[in-house]
Amino acid sequence: MRKLSAEEKFKQMTETPVRRLIVTLAVPTVISNLISTLYNAADTFFVGRISTSASAAVGVALSMQAVIQAIGFFFGQGSGNNMSRQLGAHHEKTAETLASTGFFSAFILSALIAIPCIIFLRPISIFLGSSETILPYAMDYMFWILLAAPFMASSLVLNNQLRFEGNSFYSMIGLTTGGILNLFLDPLLIFVFDLGIAGAAIATAVSQVISFAILLYMSERVGTVRLRFRSFRPSAKMYRMITNGGLPSLCRQSVTSVAMICLNNAALPFGDAAIAAMAIVNKIGNFTNSVLLGVGQGFQPVCGYNAGAGRYERVKEGFWFCVKSMSVLLLVLAVAEYIWASPIVGFFREGDPDVIAVGSIALRLRCFTLVFSAWITISNMLLQTTGKMWRASILGFARQGIILIPIVWILPPLIGIWGIQIAQPLADLITFMMSVPMTMSVIRKMNEDVAKEARS
Repeated sequence: MRKLSAEEKFKQMTETPVRRLIVTLAVPTVISNLISTLYNAADTFFVGRISTSASAAVGVALSMQAVIQAIGFFFGQGSGNNMSRQLGAHHEKTAETLASTGFFSAFILSALIAIPCIIFLRPISIFLGSSETILPYAMDYMFWILLAAPFMASSLVLNNQLRFEGNSFYSMIGLTTGGILNLFLDPLLIFVFDLGIAGAAIATAVSQVISFAILLYMSERVGTVRLRFRSFRPSAKMYRMITNGGLPSLCRQSVTSVAMICLNNAALPFGDAAIAAMAIVNKIGNFTNSVLLGVGQGFQPVCGYNAGAGRYERVKEGFWFCVKSMSVLLLVLAVAEYIWASPIVGFFREGDPDVIAVGSIALRLRCFTLVFSAWITISNMLLQTTGKMWRASILGFARQGIILIPIVWILPPLIGIWGIQIAQPLADLITFMMSVPMTMSVIRKMNEDVAKEARS
């Protein structure tokens, strides 16, 4: 593996044909996202063989994992997309300071959050939506997840920084190695060593630590920007830059955690089967999102470098290519998921008709608005990577927060479990309508800048 110089990387990101460059960067990211989603889904699959309550416990724990991911994405995206713009403007020293500050901050903060959560594990598990039957499983699972929290968050930082440098292939190696390892460890620890749901959590924790080690090695060997503790500068200036780039991701991820807590609590009156079903549907949705996010993440470094270099025609070309190609793919996936909804849900919880009945309806309802996710996600990445912090943050909050959460609390008392099943597609529709004018104003501004450049 040969490490490209900053100038070689700049030429690659600003001169390679846009579509070919995005595909080159997106393919390893899509693969790593799919593998990552697969090993998360493996927990749901294997734990589903224990009991419905154990399966529901994984759904409860998802909200805690979303908090850890929020920290990783905040510092990873915040340092990463600023790094790409700084590298595009040939400010390599600032890029190094951003990378080191983002990495060490994520590790320290996630450790500070994990420690009190372990101490108060029981009340936190109840707060996240555990019933009396779910509680022991949730506590066993989350204990090990929290122990690995600093490595999980820091892995996401390393992954994002490598991607924004244009080294998505090497970030893929770290994530896929951990994911494949988890697939082997899950059945081994759960069934062979008879560790139950704790075995699933230990498998995930061990896999995350190994991913962290590989990503750290890759960052040192092939990363354009080096991580150095002496470059760790927790200053107001650095955190302003990281916040400007990472706040939208923090909004998306943290509000996802809140939405999951609300969803779990809203589903409690309908029994463990309802909680398990919605957890399964969310896991299925993660597979679709992993492809969409992978393509968007392939677009982000192209967007960052070229926006930093003032090459807005390349930014626009990349944006429209991603939106159009992903809209077609999501339409095909929506048709497939609608037709085979019941067997897809049943794969995760075979032999439980209540889970399958609730989950298949929720999955089919999501299919009606799935295609809108292409515009919402790629728009959010465009806004975030070009430094439109507030618009990107509002859009991130909208889908899983200011729209979804009120729907989850208002509709179930009025229309029963249908209110839970229809909440996400309804939130997606409203978010799409919000995102169109927000994104088009940025594209119009780019058109104006391109026209001015042509006249000068």
